[in-house]
Amino acid sequence: MAITVVKRNGEREPYDANKINLAIEHASRGLDDSITWVTQIASELELTLFDGITTQQLDEAVIQVALQNVKDDPQFDTVAARLLLKTIYKRVLGDYDTDAELKALHAEHFVAYVNQGVDELLLDSRFTTGIFDLDRLAAALEPERDKLLKYIGAVTLNNRYGIKARDNEPLEVPQYFWMRIAMGLSLNEPDATSHAIAFYDKMSKLEYLAAGSTLVNAGTSYPQLSNCFVMEMQDDIEHIAKSVRDVMWLTKGTGGIGLSVSKLRAQGSPIRSNNTTSTGPIPFMHTIDSVLRAVSRGGKKFGALCFYMENWHLDFPEFLDLRQNSGDPYRRTRTANTAVWISDEFMKRVQNDEDWYLFDPLEVSDLGELYGKAFSERYAEYAAKAEAGELNMFKKIRAREQFKAILISLQTTSHPWLTWKDTINNRALNNNTGTIHLSNLCTEVCLPQDVDNVSVCNLASINLPRHLVRGEDGQLGFDWDLIAESARLAVRQLDNLLDITLSSVAEADFSNQQNRAIGLGVMGFTDIVERLGISYESEEAYDLIDEIMEHVSYAAIEESVKLAEERGSYPNFAGSRWSEGLVPFDSIALTEADRGMEIKVDRTTRLDWDALRAKVKGGMRNATLMAIAPTASIGLVAGTTPGLDPQFSQIFSRATSNGKFLEINHNLVNALREAGIWEQVRERILRSQGDIQSIEAIPDEIKNVFKTSFQLSPYAFLDVAARAQKWVDQAISRNMYLETRDLGDMMDIYYGAWERGVKTTYYLHVKPRHTAEQSTVKVNKTEDLDAQKTAKRGFGAAAPAVAGASSEAAPSAAPARRGFGGLGK
Repeated sequence: MAITVVKRNGEREPYDANKINLAIEHASRGLDDSITWVTQIASELELTLFDGITTQQLDEAVIQVALQNVKDDPQFDTVAARLLLKTIYKRVLGDYDTDAELKALHAEHFVAYVNQGVDELLLDSRFTTGIFDLDRLAAALEPERDKLLKYIGAVTLNNRYGIKARDNEPLEVPQYFWMRIAMGLSLNEPDATSHAIAFYDKMSKLEYLAAGSTLVNAGTSYPQLSNCFVMEMQDDIEHIAKSVRDVMWLTKGTGGIGLSVSKLRAQGSPIRSNNTTSTGPIPFMHTIDSVLRAVSRGGKKFGALCFYMENWHLDFPEFLDLRQNSGDPYRRTRTANTAVWISDEFMKRVQNDEDWYLFDPLEVSDLGELYGKAFSERYAEYAAKAEAGELNMFKKIRAREQFKAILISLQTTSHPWLTWKDTINNRALNNNTGTIHLSNLCTEVCLPQDVDNVSVCNLASINLPRHLVRGEDGQLGFDWDLIAESARLAVRQLDNLLDITLSSVAEADFSNQQNRAIGLGVMGFTDIVERLGISYESEEAYDLIDEIMEHVSYAAIEESVKLAEERGSYPNFAGSRWSEGLVPFDSIALTEADRGMEIKVDRTTRLDWDALRAKVKGGMRNATLMAIAPTASIGLVAGTTPGLDPQFSQIFSRATSNGKFLEINHNLVNALREAGIWEQVRERILRSQGDIQSIEAIPDEIKNVFKTSFQLSPYAFLDVAARAQKWVDQAISRNMYLETRDLGDMMDIYYGAWERGVKTTYYLHVKPRHTAEQSTVKVNKTEDLDAQKTAKRGFGAAAPAVAGASSEAAPSAAPARRGFGGLGK
């Protein structure tokens, strides 16, 4: 039967296999065995064809066939990405044959793209007022850089971040997207065109990326560019109502929100104005949870918020139950997350197995503003008052009993996340503007807030693998000058953002201008240790993240000093620890002195910090400079691993709006190819769902480098975070992965995080007890009993994490139990 293809205008034409073969061949250029790939993809494509297939369906079919072969060779992902990009080019720019023609089309259509975007009220109207030399910007476009995108990166960029015209047709190709972001963040520069090109070059090379809200809105007619908003709800009905309103507006603008409810009086607490009693904070949290679902961002995504509560609050036991599936649905949150704000006093009482008191905030109203020694002293006074009968409402439990309840909830619901308020406040360099009462949605932002300030942070992340270079000796290493250049330019870009972004909450705009807080982070740490052949759980890896973050921090601070000389210091600079010449590293000793305990982290430095301290005294443009975000979405665009996270699995299925496909760790494939065993072990890796640890043919040195999240010691996650935290003035979004379910082990691990000076932790992922056996590949079970057993383990399966650690990981081995053992038995 003859097959015809339906074109976009409705006309039919005969299916032309040669045209498809040429497209596949073009997408395969520069890759190994491209002729073989053309034959394989083309032959498999014919099985999917049918008469009347549309050109769009045909394009998608070719891409899906390429993706189905990723399990055999990750370079099929490159083919799929290039095929997808070609479909985007055709829809936005028209047909072309050569790369030179494609570059010419980019330049030729750019001014029309900007004019159409402005005319349709999609792009910032200032783009066409003469601020920019549009012809010069058009000439700077480099479509060749699109080849840096993996398939998932191209999909994410196009579907999630790219702008569509009013008729729902795509308006942007990737390079227009990057230039639009760069222009949107250069509007306040004296030479806007030159700075737009500089920002564009960095982002289009994937050397650093702005965070999600900035990518969505920069350069548009509604530039809400800030990423994180941090709010504290006051114990006042008017402010509660205003907080609900503010959540609605911030959610509409795509911002992630942290919201403290610690000051709301407890259930049963008296309300003197009408002689009744309070319902407590839980019903108000349920109301806000409903708001998040109601303002659902166009029906595509629910709002994102995390509630924070200090664990001395009388209603804290009910707070722990917010994420449980059972119970009163009106006292649950189905969308909002939860986190607990923990003091040093509590951690010490857990260690010493002492009592812990819960209070009504109405009776202990100053506790929320205190931290460190001051908190401990006042807390002890309230405990004495409670024992003397001088408080109306309180409850006494064992500190370990509450810690156990927190960890049971964390294990069963992945909430609440554990965050340490005294570490955060004592290590803050912007401590002169008040107490920090909470972190943000993803636990990496640490900023003071009060009734007049909704704290705001603005994020970007350096893509570490793009800063690896091969030296004359053929060895990979870091280009430290390039890292410093990326950090400096990212800081300038983020500082520009502060004067361009719009908000619907006046307190957020006020805080933005008074503090000019930014958070530069990194992503791709696991990617680079794999490329360098280093085990994640080794001293070599800990030293590496230490050195990387020291260089990033130094350059970022130095750039903020220069910006202060050029543009002035942030208004709240006077009286800050910055003004005393302190840098993030110095906060370790300050925290130790307040805590009265050693913080267990290496103190090595490499750069001339004394010289920088002297400069810092003269002025800083930004109250904060660094925060390591999870980068789950922008990591896909960058084609690297998120934040500081390990690999969850070496091979997994990913679902997108364009379909479901397999991804495999390219670094592992390259390592196995260099060892000459990829073809030999490929099928066994598929059968074991990515777990390589039990495959005898794979050398131990490769196994040690390519351990997945549940195969690593959890103390490795803490040591990586602690070494990075030395240089980060805010915090780190630190996901945790545990193979163990023992509560005593969990207590040791989270106590270990606090001991190391880690400020916050994020999601806890616990290894599933059971996973279904897979049958998606050819398996001869009688021939390969070992592989059969491995297949039943599931994703990330392994022997217990610490026992399975390499000899290099000895420093991360679990410490001696502190008397917590047996708690969960």
